[in-house]
Amino acid sequence: MLARVIPTKTHALMDYTVGVLLIAAPWIFQFADTSSAAKWISIIVGAGIILQSTITNYEGGFLGHAISMRMHLATDAIVGIFLVISPWLFGFADEGVNAWVPFLVIGLGEIGAAALTNPMPGDRSLRAREASRTT
Repeated sequence: MLARVIPTKTHALMDYTVGVLLIAAPWIFQFADTSSAAKWISIIVGAGIILQSTITNYEGGFLGHAISMRMHLATDAIVGIFLVISPWLFGFADEGVNAWVPFLVIGLGEIGAAALTNPMPGDRSLRAREASRTT
């Protein structure tokens, strides 16, 4: 069993950072003009990550708490898998490493973050640990 070492507050910061990175990735990694599929997948997934974060029940959810942290983490894992396979699924793996490596690295990061994040947001995690010590 993996240790859940990433607190939700840190995960929230990572979510917004990765979302912005994915939106900007076509220009940062210079694949905006060479691969339309890579460009739009990157932008749409980045926007989706930001949107999901704004409505997750954790410190980063400032528009509401419609999504549980466990559902958020499951979605992160699915998004990570999608990013990892998308260069081959959508045919841009042969358009240069600058077009597919960012998807692979960010996708693996998403999978790792999903696996390593404590699903108990903020002070609820502390209360759960304290409660388990008293029993």
